[in-house]
Amino acid sequence: MTVITNNNIKSTIALGALHNVLDPEIGLNVVDLGLIYQLDFDEENKKIICNMTLTTQFCPMGESITDGVTNALQYSFAEYKIEVELTFDPPWGPDMISEEGKIFLNR
Repeated sequence: MTVITNNNIKSTIALGALHNVLDPEIGLNVVDLGLIYQLDFDEENKKIICNMTLTTQFCPMGESITDGVTNALQYSFAEYKIEVELTFDPPWGPDMISEEGKIFLNR
């Protein structure tokens, strides 16, 4: 799992917050599940753009997960506007799960 970012320090803080956002169906957090692709920090416009995916395009919990991501980032970076962009390119696959996530899922 590799998250692309333009600010490693703030990305570490953001990923720490996103570890608290769980996929409600799987019970694993969105970071270890490999759903977060990119975090960009626009300092001039005080905006964070989170590029992420879901396990499927028809994930029934998609809105709940993206709301959780938005809320977690907003809580940690109150002065920033949060934008969550969904992408399915590349599509999510089980190979995107972190080693910690695989242990959690007993894989």
